[in-house]
Amino acid sequence: MRLAAAFMLIAIQVTHAQGRPDTLANPLAADPTAVVGGKRVFDAACTPCHGAGGVGSERAPSLDTGRFTHGGEDFEIFQTIQKGVPGTQMPAFASFSADQLWQLVSYVRSLSQTDSTVTAAPAIGDAARGEQLFFGTGQCSSCHEVNGRGLPLAADLSEIGRQTPGHIKVGMEHEQNPRRVFLGPNQRYVDITLQDGTQFEGLVKNEDSYSIVLQTLDGAYRFLDRRRIRTLTNSSRTLGPTDLAKRLSVEQMADLLGYLTQRKQRAAVKIDGASAGAGLSFNRLKNAQKEPHSWLTYWGTYAAEHFSELTQIDRRNLAALQVRWAVPMIGNLPVEATPLVVDGVMYVSGPPGDVYALDARSGLLIWKFHRQQERVNPFQLNPFNRGVAVLGQRVFVATLDNSLVALDARSGRVLWEQRIADTMEGYTMTGAPLALDNKVIVGVSGGEMGIRGFIDAYDASDGHSLWRFDTIPGPGQPGHETWSGDSWKTGSGATWLTGSYDAQLNLLYWSVGNPGPDFDPEKRQGDNLYSCSVLALNPDTGRLVWHYQFSPHDTHDWDSNEDFILAEVPINGHPRKLLLHADRNGFFYTLDRVTGQFISAVPFVRQTWNKGFTANGRPIVDPASPATPQGHRILPGVGGTNFQPPSYDPVRRVLFLNFLDAEATASYQSAQYERGQVFSGAHFSVRLPPSQEPVQGVMALDALTGRKLWTFPVTRLSLQAGVLATRGEVVLAATAEGNLLGLDARTGRSLWHFQTGAPILGAPMSYSVDGTQFIAIAAGNTLYSFALPEGQR
Repeated sequence: MRLAAAFMLIAIQVTHAQGRPDTLANPLAADPTAVVGGKRVFDAACTPCHGAGGVGSERAPSLDTGRFTHGGEDFEIFQTIQKGVPGTQMPAFASFSADQLWQLVSYVRSLSQTDSTVTAAPAIGDAARGEQLFFGTGQCSSCHEVNGRGLPLAADLSEIGRQTPGHIKVGMEHEQNPRRVFLGPNQRYVDITLQDGTQFEGLVKNEDSYSIVLQTLDGAYRFLDRRRIRTLTNSSRTLGPTDLAKRLSVEQMADLLGYLTQRKQRAAVKIDGASAGAGLSFNRLKNAQKEPHSWLTYWGTYAAEHFSELTQIDRRNLAALQVRWAVPMIGNLPVEATPLVVDGVMYVSGPPGDVYALDARSGLLIWKFHRQQERVNPFQLNPFNRGVAVLGQRVFVATLDNSLVALDARSGRVLWEQRIADTMEGYTMTGAPLALDNKVIVGVSGGEMGIRGFIDAYDASDGHSLWRFDTIPGPGQPGHETWSGDSWKTGSGATWLTGSYDAQLNLLYWSVGNPGPDFDPEKRQGDNLYSCSVLALNPDTGRLVWHYQFSPHDTHDWDSNEDFILAEVPINGHPRKLLLHADRNGFFYTLDRVTGQFISAVPFVRQTWNKGFTANGRPIVDPASPATPQGHRILPGVGGTNFQPPSYDPVRRVLFLNFLDAEATASYQSAQYERGQVFSGAHFSVRLPPSQEPVQGVMALDALTGRKLWTFPVTRLSLQAGVLATRGEVVLAATAEGNLLGLDARTGRSLWHFQTGAPILGAPMSYSVDGTQFIAIAAGNTLYSFALPEGQR
């Protein structure tokens, strides 16, 4: 039999290589021992993902439906096992013998073979009454979810209707087939008593020798240090109401079956109160400054200060800081995201749209969402992701192929997905969304690809579009006259950096990037609104309230995708609501955030393009500064700073930021637009040597005057990694060389550093769990979290 199988395998491989259909059946199909042997192999190799009996888990689908995504013929199943499925968690099992592979095929086939209880056509009742039972007296939702409703303690039933009614009916009768409700790999129910007498019952989602991630029966997570546990025993409880068939009448069981059979595919279901109640409410987001132990948005708070009020780590003990845990991410691309921490759970993203939920204290994985990029533009730039947003019990992430995805924060399951733009036109989405009151605001990348930028708002409950604001105005829209001819169609104006929000004024502030083409001014005469601008929008309607343009008709790629900080600062003895902004063009701006009125602008690096400002704040541009075909020196060069987060201390009124004081060559060549390709006009063959050596590092500015308080030089500044200041009077900064720096916030003196061994492209943030303050940052594709030793807190 072994020799025959080997010859059969050779014949199949030849047939496949020749491109003919693979229709050969399993040579062991008639062997009664094949299923038994296949079960042994399956139990040893496949249950960690597919579960005992192939009933599925969060890692892999069920195999007992008789339906196979990658082909249902015997040899197609054989090949799926042998070669794996690229881009998924299904590995290749090429080391298995031909007999083992065919035995597995036999066993997998047997899982979908039905007995008399399944083949008998069950009665199917009223789906509407069945839905009421599912979420009511039937108690099904105490363990199961359907489209985000219910608890994620057992299998998600959003697509259960793909199975036959007979299989679903058997699954409803838990006592007849209890294994159909599958607990994930290494998961178990436990009873825990802490040293202080507190008791928990729940599902162990992950554990190691020191920590346990426990999901209690209400769906909440508890993160436990084993030293706090007095007793831990495995629970004898069964999952779900095992007496369902006894408690419900025959008619009710038929109604419940009617509801489940209609669940053919996942659907976005509007859930009232998605922004309130359980999870992270809009009210908590508005008052994030009252939760310094958390980090609730990309900037920490809506005011975009990127500052921590925690004080455990300070300038006196910073030298003792050490790594507490490290978690590698999928793939080899560097992580550029800033993590969020909500109720002890850390959410962090990576390209092309992956999301991890971790125990913020121990780094243990709670769940992981992986999404393969569906369409890849070969000219795609900046394949990164800067973070997620959380609202209610939902996590929102934007993907490189331009989808906004809503995940269940408790399980990582997809609740809805909304396609936003065409990847092949040059659009990508790299920024972190901003969650407001039941709405999610997102922007787009692609400023070098000749896109037409926009800002979008989507309903957080079901993903439907609420409004769109075009950052490059078309015919009939205000500002269209600032574009010559049809240049507005490829005007860029990307919006990829997360905005800030004033809840009292109900104003959303969002930055707009460079015009397109970046360097060629002949293609787009005029001011080119709203490129290189800040927009103040009504978040309910998307209506423009005011704008200010920092660099009209920019020819140096000085996009304004930098932080907008909301500050309360006295001007001429009177308190003012201000917008503080260090722009890439080298100026530190102060604007009135109510009206957009220009108050002041002070250069924080050397500059040669601006001769001053008019009374209304328009820059007086040196006529010799725009780019030319021959090229000339310009200051600042690639930018005085970039999108890497600064940090603002609202008490001391000091702004900490990365800076680059360097020259560049202002040159261009004629740019020709081709759909989905780079459209910049960059003239790299013209480069003039600098007249002075560049200076780069970290800077502290007096926010009232723009005066430099101190600078700390570095050898390789990262254009992505930002800084974090804390109430403990320390500044954490990162470099492209892989160093995480700890500086004295008062003097800029170096107090501590840690070499991560990889480029740092993300910004540091801080949070606290169980009285311990942590500093987290990504380096390469690894996320690190630092804290003080136990005896020095």
